[in-house]
Amino acid sequence: RSALYLATFIGGVTLTGSIIAFGKLHGIMSSKALALPGRNMLNLSLALPNVAAMGLFLNNPTPTTGLACLGLGASTSFVLGAHMTASIGGADMPVVITVLNSYSGWALCAEGFMLNNNLLTIVGALIGSSGAILSYIMCKAMNRSLTNVILGGFGTKTGGGGKAMKVEGVHQTTNVEETVEMLSQAKNVIIVPGYGLAVAKAQYAVADMVKMLRDHGVKVRFGIHPVAGRMPGQLNVLLAEANVPYDVVLEMDEINHDFGETDVALVIGANDTVNSAAMDDPNSPIAGMPVLTVWDAKHVIVMKRTMGVGYADVDNPVFYKPNAAMLLGDAKATCDALKSTLEKHYSR
Repeated sequence: RSALYLATFIGGVTLTGSIIAFGKLHGIMSSKALALPGRNMLNLSLALPNVAAMGLFLNNPTPTTGLACLGLGASTSFVLGAHMTASIGGADMPVVITVLNSYSGWALCAEGFMLNNNLLTIVGALIGSSGAILSYIMCKAMNRSLTNVILGGFGTKTGGGGKAMKVEGVHQTTNVEETVEMLSQAKNVIIVPGYGLAVAKAQYAVADMVKMLRDHGVKVRFGIHPVAGRMPGQLNVLLAEANVPYDVVLEMDEINHDFGETDVALVIGANDTVNSAAMDDPNSPIAGMPVLTVWDAKHVIVMKRTMGVGYADVDNPVFYKPNAAMLLGDAKATCDALKSTLEKHYSR
């Protein structure tokens, strides 16, 4: 009976939490954190009654009482999952997804105990533990604790307690032809992919472009942030699918010190993971988060759909630096255009 109640409660939190996370990641909902007064007390008031309800459920075998307790557990878990996830900023959604993935595993594990099914129990334990490990890895990469993500979250308060620096300036724009010219003339290029590349499925065009550049003597490497994409390793897998050589795909710690000797840093669909405010502004909501220092390169080209902020809802000063230029447009269409223009350039 304890497994039945736990499966109901954890499953409810997972269901509504996943729906909210999906909405934030796909732009259906605002990525801003819902900041209701006393939100942590509200979460606590939703969770605590379940302790009493579970105790009653375990000690009162009558069907009416059991259904009432399960109904209370299901209804409060639905609200709790939705509110907890809505109260976390969009930049933390990848971590939230791995936490919810872990929850789903433990719910499945509880179902296995309830049904006396060893397969469900083992599979649920594997999913739950792997989700917990992924959550730990991502939190460590963001220089934060899991408690801070769940109870705080980027976009809910500033890092130093003061007012974040105002980002001012005029951004420069570039086009496909200028970008191709810059890439073909460079000796050292680092590409920084982000969630935008994954959504647009532009990895194949990028892989073809990289092959052409390398065939013509340009040193091209990739810099991967630990939390780029929805979970650790997502972009590594996408690049591997496109047959990008493993030896040119490097982690942030391996490549960050090389940006100072790089001619062109090409950012594709990344924002918060290359935001200099994390290092320069102690009052920024993302202060202390490790980022890829693309602004140290001689030239920075940022490919984005718009000039809008990322999931953390924080302006990026890199967009306004004198060595940076924006190449705005759909990532897939722009990467395809870069590939075809580069082919024409080398076929002259």
